[in-house]
Amino acid sequence: MAVLVGASAHAQEAELSPDIAATTQQLIDDALSDEVGLQFVEDLTTEVGARLAGSPDEARARVWAMNALKELNFDVTRVEDFTIPYWARTHESARVVGPNAQDLVITALGGSRATPDGGLEAEIVRFDSLSDLKAADAASLAGKIAFIDEHMYKTQNGAGYGLAVRKRSGCAKAAADKGGVACLIRSVGTQPHRMPHTGGMSREGALGALPAAALSGPDADQLTRLLARGPVRVNLDIGVEYADSAPSGNVIAEVEGSDLKDEIVLIGCHLDSWDLGTGAIDDGAGCGIVVGAAKLIADLPGKPRRTIRVVLYGSEEVGLFGGAAYARRHGDDLAQHVLAAESDFGAGRIWRFQSNFGEGAIPYADTIKSVLTPLGVSEGDNSAGGGPDIGVLSRAGVPVVTPGQDGRDYFDYHHTPDDTFDKIDPEDFRQNVAVYAAFTYIAAETGWDFRMSDAEMVGSD
Repeated sequence: MAVLVGASAHAQEAELSPDIAATTQQLIDDALSDEVGLQFVEDLTTEVGARLAGSPDEARARVWAMNALKELNFDVTRVEDFTIPYWARTHESARVVGPNAQDLVITALGGSRATPDGGLEAEIVRFDSLSDLKAADAASLAGKIAFIDEHMYKTQNGAGYGLAVRKRSGCAKAAADKGGVACLIRSVGTQPHRMPHTGGMSREGALGALPAAALSGPDADQLTRLLARGPVRVNLDIGVEYADSAPSGNVIAEVEGSDLKDEIVLIGCHLDSWDLGTGAIDDGAGCGIVVGAAKLIADLPGKPRRTIRVVLYGSEEVGLFGGAAYARRHGDDLAQHVLAAESDFGAGRIWRFQSNFGEGAIPYADTIKSVLTPLGVSEGDNSAGGGPDIGVLSRAGVPVVTPGQDGRDYFDYHHTPDDTFDKIDPEDFRQNVAVYAAFTYIAAETGWDFRMSDAEMVGSD
């Protein structure tokens, strides 16, 4: 196995043995025709459907996942319970009133407050961005509804989301600070259809400052055209349920290791979803990818040296609660977590592989990247973030990798009724399984220390 430039001083440590290299290639070949992972997604989205965090549907999903993982004969299966604040919509509508009366297509944002019975009626004030709303004069929105009409644009790596999503989290508070009574935003999405995108207003699962909803793109355009013709009043009617505590949990399966079984390679996804679609790309696909990859390794003739832990996190969408709960529960053994990765960006082909290793372990990253190159995966840098739920592990010093998926159409479906199983391309999905199976097996079987510093590498010569 060739080692890339910069690794020559430690080429021996970065080489794969012939047996590991051959097994890795066999895993890749098997993954490209694998059915287990894709069947997992199909069954989850068909038999359970939407899985709103804290709901009875998410609870059904945990039971379903446990049964499915047991049937796949993982060595260990369990649920680690925790509780979260619970929010759910009961009804939602918006209607322009007056001479141009017409319905608008909206969806309430997670954490939205309810409107009074029968809704609230108020004049619309449009802003190009959240920054413009924040810069408005104090009390300039008194008794009115703020409308932020900021667009989101497609990128391969999803970079446009970070900017666009700010209005979702910030609109209600900013509007309340100016005396507003509600907030509307153009959906955080990239498709042109009359289909709104939901999403949470806060990472704490708390109720927001005001009633808040997202308009579909065409309805945002319609509202803007109406405002160009004169004042517009809208009746906004949102009903919600809320509870301070509801059950959730992380579902865990393991492929038990052999001589290094106390060391953990973690690959994860999140089991919950929003309630509009069936949660196929966000994040049923991620769960199928990591389950499919782990199952391929579990079916090898011998055990991997390290334990492979598959974590199907609960309640990611409403506040990364599963990731935080995992870190609390396993805080004392995070030093035994040698690598972590998370699949939570749909099922598009993986086009880049980033690592976040100690400088002395860069040769290991280079070797893994060279194995993945024939799958069409380019060599990324050493600044991987890992993913939403494992961000807490990365911040605690656990080495992470980010297999970057092509997300150019991800935000067409993200958090909409159109997030359904038919949006997954089986060939692209299987390439993901192959990537995850390859790097997970290498990390588990080689015993490489991805935290190693240059000094430690020299000391080990």
